[in-house]
Amino acid sequence: MSCLGNVLWFVFGGLILGLSWAVAGILWCVTIVGIPVGVQCFKFASLAFSPFGKEVRYGGGVGSLLLNILWLAISGVVLAVEAAAVGVVFCITIIGIPFGKQCFKIAKLALMPFGASVVSG
Repeated sequence: MSCLGNVLWFVFGGLILGLSWAVAGILWCVTIVGIPVGVQCFKFASLAFSPFGKEVRYGGGVGSLLLNILWLAISGVVLAVEAAAVGVVFCITIIGIPFGKQCFKIAKLALMPFGASVVSG
């Protein structure tokens, strides 16, 4: 299921979503100060290209907490609301529920990207 789900996801929006996150990561990494944010954008890009079969593990310490608070203030809430809204739209139909669940996974990561890691599950 994860292979078929990833192919369908990639065709119906994952390519554009992943490329946009990769470009944002490159732009953030141009500045030295923005490298930590750029790394988080690359984490989003890897998950946006193929979210099925991957899980997000959360961890980290005080540094991650402080960076997550700063991230929320800058852009985390907007990105999470966007991903959650798309997830709700996907969940309107029964066929779209697996895609909606992946959007909710991305929305949760958009709230707390620092200290999280994307692993194959």
